[in-house]
Amino acid sequence: MPASSSPTFCAADNLNAGPEYPNDLPLQQHKVVLVMDLVESVRLMAADEARVVGHWHRFIQHASAQVLPAHGGRLVKSLGDGFLAEFDTPGSALQAALQLHRYFDTVNQSLPIDSQLHLRAGLNASHLYVDRHDVYGHGVNLAARVAGLANPGETVVTASVYDGMVDGVDGVVQDMGESFLKHWPEPVRTWLVSPVPTGQAGVPRVEREALTTDFRPSIAVIPFEARSTNPEQLVIGELIADGVIAQLSRSQNLRVISRLSTTVFRNRGSKPSQINTLLDAAFVLSGSYALLGESLVVMAELCDARSGEVVWAERLVGSTGDLLEAQSELLNTLASTCAQALMHSEVERTLTLPVPRLDSNALMLGGITLMHRSTPRDLQRSHQLLEAVIERHNRVAAPRAWLAKWYIMQVVQGQSDNPAKTFQRAIDGADRALDLEPQSSLALAIKGHALCHQGKDVDASHRALQEATQANPNDPMAWLYSSVWSTLWGKAEDSVGEAETALHLSPLDPQKYYFEMMLATSYAASQQWGRAADLCSSSLLKNRYHLPTIRCLMVCLYEQGLTADAQRVFQTLMTLQPDLTQATYLASSGQSPFRQRVAKVFAGLGLPLN
Repeated sequence: MPASSSPTFCAADNLNAGPEYPNDLPLQQHKVVLVMDLVESVRLMAADEARVVGHWHRFIQHASAQVLPAHGGRLVKSLGDGFLAEFDTPGSALQAALQLHRYFDTVNQSLPIDSQLHLRAGLNASHLYVDRHDVYGHGVNLAARVAGLANPGETVVTASVYDGMVDGVDGVVQDMGESFLKHWPEPVRTWLVSPVPTGQAGVPRVEREALTTDFRPSIAVIPFEARSTNPEQLVIGELIADGVIAQLSRSQNLRVISRLSTTVFRNRGSKPSQINTLLDAAFVLSGSYALLGESLVVMAELCDARSGEVVWAERLVGSTGDLLEAQSELLNTLASTCAQALMHSEVERTLTLPVPRLDSNALMLGGITLMHRSTPRDLQRSHQLLEAVIERHNRVAAPRAWLAKWYIMQVVQGQSDNPAKTFQRAIDGADRALDLEPQSSLALAIKGHALCHQGKDVDASHRALQEATQANPNDPMAWLYSSVWSTLWGKAEDSVGEAETALHLSPLDPQKYYFEMMLATSYAASQQWGRAADLCSSSLLKNRYHLPTIRCLMVCLYEQGLTADAQRVFQTLMTLQPDLTQATYLASSGQSPFRQRVAKVFAGLGLPLN
């Protein structure tokens, strides 16, 4: 076939070749048509017909038996030097075309340039009449016309295909502008599509390790795939992804990739490593679903995209109606379980790998999580991890702010020999973070929290916490520490509202025990002893070693007259903190009215004065 001519698949040929329909037409479907032909086939066959026919025959066998089925395509017809195939999606059609272009690479290495075999391809998407023998419509003709615009080895697509592909994922595009095509009434806009360079995305990505100030682990939620081909069920996968993304986005400890970026991977079967390369997502949540009567069965899988390891997989059962509820039980369970599995996976890496082998995301998350586990061993490891992050990122505020929080936790857990000095180290650390980022709500909140415990400048503490909530009204830590200030130095009713706001802002927080403890303390300050005790019990199920939670439960039981139960909790506390006295308790922090009440309970339960 001459290079300047178009492939011989036109609408008229298709209509004449197809079966007759005297009363009706075949079913009309939206399809992507691929027309591919051998460049200069007439000249090549004139020179060596048997050789060219043999190569083409093997090529068609390879295409029809392997490449097209692998990408969901169907060979509609093949002529002596070209073929027509149909697909459901632009991405799959492009991948098949780009793969087929490489078929003759090995053969051409042993041939002179004027005898080499090259293909050209054109793609168009439109509504066509489809039966098991053929496809019909002007969309076929347009695919053949745009194939004529391609040079050897090239693939040209129309706007309808371009709109359905993702630059950098399906290929790299170059706008060819508008072209006037033979027997076509108006100019046609086309794009040249080339393969994505090996190991690269379409858009260069900046290395996060060198530049990032966001150390949260990242996750991409891919639309779940339907086990059924029923079009009415396809939207369910979108609803699942939307709901999970919305829930995960409320966690301050996760960086959730936008829905607009993850939707392009729907039904593509992309490997987690490819998604990580394009989206910088360390974790990928994907899955499938099926409808069984009124029940919706979801299979979910969380994968560490860096290693390819499946971190968590589970089968969940719900209903389609539940997905539309404001508080969907299925989506809440899926999101919370996924978040917990992700956090656990990252923290386990910090416990098993040497610090130099850990990325900054893992170091930061491990440092934050381990400090909240409350044991001396975990506190020590937490300090080591946070110091490593600061050494790598000396000009970033967040790790310094969390190290300041570490010093507060050291006092709270009774691990400091000099609480006043340790609180001052926390304040100094927060100040260094604020030097780097003056409007850091985290650093402001932690400084206010340290000043609040210290009790020397209550007004300065309150100002810092107010600045934190103003700098970022959605920072749960700012609201949580504001509730502590209200408990110790302000109004108890304010404390409850602030703690509830914090928990609402971070419902999937991996340190939920900490939020529940703070809310329990707020209820205790309001003398709602029963509600406070229930929250303490819930918090202790998640962390049984957190001393403030144990103290709060002890006080709640004692104030309700449950002295025997309070005494048992008191003995648990003394086992964990055997050197505790009334004096050391009061010296560890400012003597607010609430702390003085706790001291009276200690006295009532027999804690020595000194």
